[in-house]
Amino acid sequence: MSLTGLIPADVGIIDATAIAAIALVSGTARGFSGFGSALIFMPLASSLAAPRLVAALLLVIDLVAAAPLVPGAWKQADRKATAVMVSGAVVGVPIGTYLLSRLDPVTTRWIISAFVGALLMLLLSGWRYRGKEHSWVSVAVGGLSGFCSGLAQTGGPPIVGYWLGRPIAQAIARANILLFFGASDFCSAVSYWWSGLITADAIRFSLLVGPVYALGVWFGAQLFGRASEKLFRGICYGLIAAAVIIGLPALDGMLR
Repeated sequence: MSLTGLIPADVGIIDATAIAAIALVSGTARGFSGFGSALIFMPLASSLAAPRLVAALLLVIDLVAAAPLVPGAWKQADRKATAVMVSGAVVGVPIGTYLLSRLDPVTTRWIISAFVGALLMLLLSGWRYRGKEHSWVSVAVGGLSGFCSGLAQTGGPPIVGYWLGRPIAQAIARANILLFFGASDFCSAVSYWWSGLITADAIRFSLLVGPVYALGVWFGAQLFGRASEKLFRGICYGLIAAAVIIGLPALDGMLR
């Protein structure tokens, strides 16, 4: 199959090339800092292709990329605490998926832009949950993350802000985060499949965009330790802000 055969019929070659370039940049952010890929990718890519296709594409790519990390996370994580949070995601993911499958693309893009903007503010604030560990808080955070993942694959900031604020070893916090997202991605995959969002177009397109994203992750990982983390995080925040602004539906006429 030729490269053009991997591109969905309703996505032009120029737009597909742009989406691959966005994947490279967002993958680099993920590889270096461990966050920001979806917050950069979703607003920009959704302005070039249907949000349903873009969200399914990112899910397939992330599911493949994250799978090898789950066994190690399973060994180190606090599985009981993570399971409580996953129970919230089990509820939140289908709700977000339902909205993604039902809303018209323009409305979905406005919601994605608003959500990503709010999540950027959360990251910039440096928020960490310092309160006591209550099951209902874990379920609520998991539900919010699941909803964001179901709607736009942007469930990272609430989970990261919660776990990194807990008085536990960083290795365990990281393992909890990885294990949660492994379970959340699985829930999203089931929900997307059931809703008809994971299509042959999304899978074929992932064969083109996925390797480019992986290259970005590898490149970002190589940069880690060689560049200032503070500077790079600042660049990531700037890219996310630019993605929110450029991805606004109101600017479509100006940017095309």
